[in-house]
Amino acid sequence: MDHIVTVQDAVTAFEPWMEPTDAELDAIEAEMPVIRAEMELLDAQIVVIDRTPCELDERRIRRARRRVLAAHRDQVNGRSGQTGGAA
Repeated sequence: MDHIVTVQDAVTAFEPWMEPTDAELDAIEAEMPVIRAEMELLDAQIVVIDRTPCELDERRIRRARRRVLAAHRDQVNGRSGQTGGAA
């Protein structure tokens, strides 16, 4: 017979000392343009998941893909706070 025991890490997973550091929060903030662009692409893909995309849907997906690429490019080039030229 197996005994059920709690795992200490799971019990203490939300201790105050386990909060993200300032450096981790800054890294997340720097990635936010990429995250937003990827969320927009995902939204566009979800819209057409159960139907055939029309021309406007295809345009929306293409624009979202360009925004993701532009956000990645800007992040690599060190311009994560600025918007890219792709629209």
